Parts: sequence; structure tokens; C-alpha cells
Amino acid sequence: MIVRRSLFLAGLAAGALVSLPRAAGARPLDDVMRANELRVGVNPTLPPRAMYDDRNQIVGFEPDVAAAIAEKLGVRLALVPVGSPDRIPFVASGRIDFVMGAMSRTSERAKVIDYTVPVHSENYGIVTREDTGIATLDELDRESVTLAQVRGTTPIPFIARRTPKAKVLLLDNYPDRNRAIAQRRADASFDGIDSAPFSLRTFTQVQWKIIPVAEYGVTYSGLGVAKGNHSLRMWLNVALYELHTSGMIESAWEKWFLSKMATKVPANPFF
Repeated sequence: MIVRRSLFLAGLAAGALVSLPRAAGARPLDDVMRANELRVGVNPTLPPRAMYDDRNQIVGFEPDVAAAIAEKLGVRLALVPVGSPDRIPFVASGRIDFVMGAMSRTSERAKVIDYTVPVHSENYGIVTREDTGIATLDELDRESVTLAQVRGTTPIPFIARRTPKAKVLLLDNYPDRNRAIAQRRADASFDGIDSAPFSLRTFTQVQWKIIPVAEYGVTYSGLGVAKGNHSLRMWLNVALYELHTSGMIESAWEKWFLSKMATKVPANPFF
């Protein structure tokens, strides 16, 4: 459906920031080890971060990183599919041990969940078709423009503030967003652009244009854990430091995104 900014600005933008109970079901590190299973939420609609392969298995950058973490912990890995709107409720309620799915670290989300150190950076911009003529952020701020955006993602408050004249088509996932632009039901989208070349390549009939926007800045995605689950979060920070220093994370990024990380994340021993 198409909605105006005032209808969705509160709440949706922070990734389903609703009133959630403290994570009574969240498992500390010892419980995860005793269960011999690490439950990780990934969003299979975010290729190449995560996606289903031809055997219906979830593969991608995030499953590779999750597998490396589970191997370090010495437990089995259980990948749990999550969507952008439900990923924070899943981890906050203890249904999963941590969540990936391009979890940009924001102060609003950090009211509900805790974060590890960054896993990767996220760079933002405009995804549109060549025939729209759109070239700048200011050109999105028109009543004739429809933006396709995914529910529960971080750019929503920014576009509400920066492009108040545009209409917004709210969708549940990125494949639906891409189809909406390809089918001319929307003109553009403002969101992360690191994965855009990979996810848009199946639309061979469309001439795409990807426009970086420095004004938004760079965000950093960590692993989201339940509020107060300090033992698991601290262990994950150590594991991520080791994966950064070994080059595993950068290698996995290049494997799936087919290029180096646009903004490199330095390994940080202090957290």
C-alpha cells in the first residue's frame, strides 16, 4: 500500500521497535554451549547476505560468518529465517541467540537489543531506473515520485525527513522492492547499496542506476543479541575480533559481494 510519512514514521523505522519484554528466554553463553546449538537469525531475502540456493539451503555472506562463529564455539549452527520487521522481536524474545540480516547499529534499536562490535559497514544511496532521470536526493522530494521501501529498515526516518513530498510504497522485503521498481510501480528507493549490483542483476531488461549519497553517512552492522545477555555478547566480540584479524570476514565479503568492502571495518580489540 502507499502511505504518507505521518502514518509510518513512528515505530516502523527503527525495525519494529515495539514494547517488548525483557528476554526471559534468551540463553547466556553457557546455555548455548550446553545445548550444543547456536540459533542465528538471517534474512534470506537479502542476497548476497543470505538467500536460498537451488537445494533450498540458506547460503551467503552471513551464513558463512555464522558458521565460522559456531565453529569457534564448537556447537552446531541452526539458521533461522527472519524478515526485516520481525528480526528484532525474535532476538529480544529469545527465539534466536543473535540476529544478522544487515543489522545496522542505531541508538533506537539499541534501546531494545544489545550489539556486538561491527561485522561490516553499510553504504547508502538511491536505486532507480535510468529512464526516471533521477540523479540526486533532492529529485526524490516530489509528489510525482514513489519510493519503494522495506518495512523496519533504518533509512525510513531519513527519507521521511529529507523527502517529505514523495509517496512511499511499503513492502516486506527487498525482492518485492526491486520488482516494484522494475515493474514501474515505484520510481526509486533509498537504502543500502552494497548488495544492489548482486540483487539487481536478474532484472536483465532493466537499465539500473545506483547513486551513492554521502549525506546519509556510513552505518555499521553488528550482531544483535538480547538486552542484558552480556556473556554471549562479550564472547561474540572476541570471536569477531579474531575473524577480522584472520581476514575471514573480508574474504567472505569479497566472495559474495564480488568486491572489497567499500568502507573497511578495522579489527577492534576494545569493546
